Amino acid sequence: MILPIVAYGSPVLRKVAKEISKEYPKLDELLADMWETMYYSNGVGLAAPQIDREIRIFVVDSTQIFEGMEPDEKKQYADNPGFKQVFINAKIKALSGNEWSYNEGCLSIPRIREDVYRHESVTLTFVDENFVEHEKTYTGVTARVILHEYDHLEGKLFIDYMKPFKRKLLASKLNDITKGKIKVDYKMSFTK
Repeated sequence: MILPIVAYGSPVLRKVAKEISKEYPKLDELLADMWETMYYSNGVGLAAPQIDREIRIFVVDSTQIFEGMEPDEKKQYADNPGFKQVFINAKIKALSGNEWSYNEGCLSIPRIREDVYRHESVTLTFVDENFVEHEKTYTGVTARVILHEYDHLEGKLFIDYMKPFKRKLLASKLNDITKGKIKVDYKMSFTK
């Protein structure tokens, strides 16, 4: 089932999400809904707070980023062809490599994009959809998507990386998103 994406301004986007156990009710159904919602919304990642769930789950499919690239362009990314994974109860163990800039957007903050600096590698621990424990290191665009989604679990948004002046310039657009004065091609829910 396609779920509505929670828009900027919703309190759930600013809360630290809670861990879950494998007894979490209807987890398989929730994960299927998250994948379906992410693909329908043309996203490459989706965190549970974005669908109004205050829990530590996110899904990532960075393979889509590489699908439209030319072969020469793909060569510059070590993580080509990308990665698809469910992350539950993720915790960052280490960030490494140089910080690099990439133009990010967010389904909860439509029509706003900004260059954000993030580390080129992230090592994290998590459990997958079967509650098998993992510790893995991801690089490149995949690491960036993971860090973006991980931020959602910590109540942080990509616009928090902007300089105050830039955020002030975007204040009216952000206010319009909060009030639902925006048109998107996917389901959204807005604060009242």
